[in-house]
Amino acid sequence: MELRLLRELVKKGEGEHVEFKLKSNHPEKIVREVVAFANSGGGKLFVGVGDDKTIKGLKDAEEDEYTLTKAIDKYIYPKISYKKERIPVSPDRDVLVLTIHRSIDKPHYVVDDTGNRQAYIRVDDKSIQASREMKEIMRRGRGERDIRFQYGDKEQKLMKLLDEKESVTVDLFATFAGIPRKIASNTLVVMVLARILEVHPQEMIDKFTMSMAYQSN
Repeated sequence: MELRLLRELVKKGEGEHVEFKLKSNHPEKIVREVVAFANSGGGKLFVGVGDDKTIKGLKDAEEDEYTLTKAIDKYIYPKISYKKERIPVSPDRDVLVLTIHRSIDKPHYVVDDTGNRQAYIRVDDKSIQASREMKEIMRRGRGERDIRFQYGDKEQKLMKLLDEKESVTVDLFATFAGIPRKIASNTLVVMVLARILEVHPQEMIDKFTMSMAYQSN
């Protein structure tokens, strides 16, 4: 990547596919962004760029690259593929750019030193924890295959609820249909995979709406 292109990308700011980090002091936190990109639509992580879009660069980019590579190998499961490059921005400073592609092996997790693991996804310019439903959608959505389900009583209640509301949550659907949360969750996941519903992940709670494709049929 040329410096000119780097400046153009930085000028546009952070977003769904772009994240800035000034330093790599906390690599265990930076891997969250890497996982979120892999679990979503991919993206670029610029290390040596501030949130205010200042391109300061890294004084020892080789050491930062080693630190981040080690953290990615240690904390991310399953392993991901990514590309690294260093862009000189001054005689003694470089910006480290990691390009992460959308993964076909998602969900990927950040695994801490105690063995706990958490998946992240990218929403706008933030990396947020993936809900149980999002992890299931990622896991069961690998590859292209037809998803079939029986259109029964709970699905009819869901359609009725969506006639009254713009969006529903797992808990709202479970309460309205009088079914256990686990069954409500699985129903919504299957209907997202069948492209009848769309999921809109948020920091606190996911929302589900009718898909535009289904409405147009």
